[in-house]
Amino acid sequence: MAVKISSVEPDSPAHFAGLRAGDTLISINEHEIIDVLDYRFYETDRRLHIQVKDTDGEVRTVDIRKGQYESIGLDFETYLMDKQRSCANKCIFCFIDQLPKGMRPSLYFKDDDSRLSFLFGNYITLTNLSKREVDRILQMHISPVNVSVHTTNPELRVKMMGNRFAGRSLDVLWRLAEGGIHLNCQVVLCPGINDGAELERTLTDLGRYVPNVQSIAMVPLGVTRFREGLYPLTPYTKEGAQEVIRIVDHFGDAFQVKCGSRVCYASDEVYLLAQQPIPEPAYYGDFDQLENGVGLFASMKQEFHFAMDNCNLPQKPRHISLATGTSAGPFLHSLLDELRRKCNNFQCTVYPVKNRFFGETITVAGLVTGGDLISQLRGKDLGDELLIPSVMLRHEGDLFLDDIALEQVQQELGVPVHVVPNDGYELFLAVTGSEEDV
Repeated sequence: MAVKISSVEPDSPAHFAGLRAGDTLISINEHEIIDVLDYRFYETDRRLHIQVKDTDGEVRTVDIRKGQYESIGLDFETYLMDKQRSCANKCIFCFIDQLPKGMRPSLYFKDDDSRLSFLFGNYITLTNLSKREVDRILQMHISPVNVSVHTTNPELRVKMMGNRFAGRSLDVLWRLAEGGIHLNCQVVLCPGINDGAELERTLTDLGRYVPNVQSIAMVPLGVTRFREGLYPLTPYTKEGAQEVIRIVDHFGDAFQVKCGSRVCYASDEVYLLAQQPIPEPAYYGDFDQLENGVGLFASMKQEFHFAMDNCNLPQKPRHISLATGTSAGPFLHSLLDELRRKCNNFQCTVYPVKNRFFGETITVAGLVTGGDLISQLRGKDLGDELLIPSVMLRHEGDLFLDDIALEQVQQELGVPVHVVPNDGYELFLAVTGSEEDV
């Protein structure tokens, strides 16, 4: 399958070789080009023999010499140079199936694309990988690959993922691990289904491939109020979350002895549900699973303390507010209390926002909507500025999940809204109003 060139960068190797927009890229050095991974891998050679087809259907070849990591200079209609692949599973815990009707269409797209796993850290289930794709991962040594495992029991994986190939695709997981590919694994835990003895089996099976299995995250399922007609699931209890931590600690201690790393971790949300303190930063090693909420609070605390020790404290009186999800509220309140004890003229009120849109069992900041912010903060003393975490907004930074714009929230609440990355250092700069860098 060839791909069409949408534009050629001026003064690039491709430009000087006579490649043109509208040409179709067929191969590089006799290797067929299907998508961005093929293109990026094979364009790194210094000498390129490129085959293209022009708009009249004539096939020609051009030779290019360039620096090893110099770009050829071609652009394509989409970043992937191909359509994004959707998920073929029907997972019993799928969060997208729990969304209400009428939201923007992009929110209902279920991604399961191996290329996005490597390029952007997305998690994949391996159920829709072709043999060519598996061979390519091994040949190019594409690593790490992020995998949604959930269970290593083949029959249970079929049940949980609603896909008859889900058990068989575990063979791909073992083949990648044996081939030296580093894997970050995710287990979405459902009470009474893949925890307990099944979780012990999963960690035992994955443990055989440590250190190529470099991290395993245990994340509790999310249950919204829109589950009518779906598989009956309930959120974790305090006792259930405590049992998850017990199992994770047992295996983590064993992995620590085996390879010097704990490898398996419970997400911060599990500790909050269990009403247990979150471990210190050293517990999390290289923080391989921050995007899964594993060690996020510990990392933020470490970064915040570093900034507090190395940056200037605010000299002028400062009165602001900070909105977050209910799970992060107590953590942020305690973090800012440390700053208050050092700085008397600083005032920041933390407002944990209940998730009435999805249901109050959803407690993370990334799922707080603009409507809930407006309804719960209107009339509150927000000070001179309201801070919100960037995860509340889509990638473009303009819309909340309920399609309410950031500007509308500012207008309704009557204060400027400052969007802050999930980073403790950036949080310190935002709450203090400091622009000083270390």
